Amino acid sequence: MQNQFSVLQPLKAALFATLLGLAFSLVFAVICYFFPLSPTVIRVIAQTLKAISLALGCFLCLSKEGGWWKGLTAGLLFTALSFLTFSAFGGDFSLSWLIALDLLFGLFVGALGGIAAVNLKKG
Repeated sequence: MQNQFSVLQPLKAALFATLLGLAFSLVFAVICYFFPLSPTVIRVIAQTLKAISLALGCFLCLSKEGGWWKGLTAGLLFTALSFLTFSAFGGDFSLSWLIALDLLFGLFVGALGGIAAVNLKKG
């Protein structure tokens, strides 16, 4: 009986969520090209797409017990990976206080996704 916390599932969830977020961002960029939106609407939709990506990553990749710990870890890794990935595409790696809000958001969504994943898969 192994009761250790493994970082493999959260890492897999974060990688999957990052790839999903990239795909969503690409589709959203095409939509924004044809239908210009205000910056406020773009920020709200971008945060929503991040939440959906992370929640789906957690739900599809996390299982067994410790869902909220695994979700928190996945949220932390996802925030770091998405910051690095999107900063690389944008060419700007400058940190601001907004990364702290992104981190809190990622931890919250990751924990919820992890809890949902382990509890809904029990049956």
